[in-house]
Amino acid sequence: MSVYHESFQIQSDRLPTFHDVTPQAQEALGRSGIRDGILMVYSQHTTCSVLIQEESHDVNYWGTPLLMQDLVNVLERLIPTCRTEGQYLHPGPKHIEVAVDTLHEQAAWGLNTDAHLRSVMLGRSETVPVIDGAMVLGEFGRFWFVDFDQVRARERTVRIQIVGE
Repeated sequence: MSVYHESFQIQSDRLPTFHDVTPQAQEALGRSGIRDGILMVYSQHTTCSVLIQEESHDVNYWGTPLLMQDLVNVLERLIPTCRTEGQYLHPGPKHIEVAVDTLHEQAAWGLNTDAHLRSVMLGRSETVPVIDGAMVLGEFGRFWFVDFDQVRARERTVRIQIVGE
């Protein structure tokens, strides 16, 4: 049994950001030499998710695929975007103090509770079978890495791990 891992960076924006990372997963699978096993795409970030969904060929004016914008619209009704302190219990004053004093962050960056809750609901990884050197994603399946954090743009790490023979 072999284990292969790699990671790469993507850039988020100050709105929910969606990246189709299927090509990178396919390339990693090729480099791994693994023909049968499982492939996982994972986010180490607590405001991000990994989804399997089809490609949406249409985008809105911001470049967001329409199917993903539909997802954002539904999630907005369930978990409204955090717009001001006190809207959610988190972050409390102690959390903000640690973030500002220890991590040298801006206090307003803590207004991302909605992103944390959305990530919990949708999950931070997806795993698919690998059979005969091919990912089994279905006819239209794609891996999407999504950053729900809207308080700042930043670089994110996407991790891929493949286990098999």
